[in-house]
Amino acid sequence: MSQLHANCVRIGAHAVLLRGPSGSGKSGLSLRLIDAGGFLVSDDRTDLAARDGRLIASAPDQIAGLCEVRGIGVVRGLPQKTEGDVRVLIDLVTDPNMIERMPEPDFEEICGIAIPRWTLCASDLAIEAKIGVALALATGGMTLEP
Repeated sequence: MSQLHANCVRIGAHAVLLRGPSGSGKSGLSLRLIDAGGFLVSDDRTDLAARDGRLIASAPDQIAGLCEVRGIGVVRGLPQKTEGDVRVLIDLVTDPNMIERMPEPDFEEICGIAIPRWTLCASDLAIEAKIGVALALATGGMTLEP
């Protein structure tokens, strides 16, 4: 088992990890994804384990079901799932100039499983749609042109 300083949101049958330093927009983006129909798996820290060739995310017991809403406080009661089948890792940055226009495919190995990784900016107005595209690419619903 491993633990990342990351949020996890389940969208449909699959989940996305949102990783970044404090203030990078992980919780705010999680709220936007949940508002669009997703489910909170974990906020701030995520436990990860390999199971049947998949990377499964869950919340540490101490923070399960909790989400920090900056400017409001820690809340309980958001739509949630206890686990998520992680298919994408998004590294969040605060400077949009750090985003490559046409990045090469990248993967990160977590618990022995290679997960596609992209770097995005949480303030990007299209980030929810971009995460949808990343999930579709990772699960075979779309392909990248060479």
